[in-house]
Amino acid sequence: MSRVQLALNVPDLDASVTFYSKLFGVEPAKRRPGYANFAITEPPLKLVLIEGEAGQETRLDHLGVEVTSTDRVTAATDRLKEAGLATFEENDTSCCYALQDKVWVHGPGKEPWEVYVVKGDADQMGKSAALDTADACCAGEPAPTEASSTEVSSTEA
Repeated sequence: MSRVQLALNVPDLDASVTFYSKLFGVEPAKRRPGYANFAITEPPLKLVLIEGEAGQETRLDHLGVEVTSTDRVTAATDRLKEAGLATFEENDTSCCYALQDKVWVHGPGKEPWEVYVVKGDADQMGKSAALDTADACCAGEPAPTEASSTEVSSTEA
């Protein structure tokens, strides 16, 4: 099973966890300092909350498609490259308290998308080498490796 991921930077993690627990009727699947994620069955969604600065409005951090295996990440990478999209691949990277393989692309509004598989837990938040921030693993823009395009497909190969 795959599911869409929505990652948000939130000013108050505790208040956001309380709100989203009520909204979706589930508790976080993972909770760490400055971080929480929800594995929501209906609708199929991975909701990631990354604590930002107090007083700042909630904002989009990144979007993603969680898949079930490295083979599916590789298939998505091949499909995205064949479609002419700029990609950035990361394997065995620690991000969002998880060991992951992933590929990054950008939509036409520069919104970052990742296709990724979680291979296991990690003890640290980690950060993506593809991104321009030292604070979070998943904010910023991946460095493209091929010619870019204006479309991103969220379907998997």
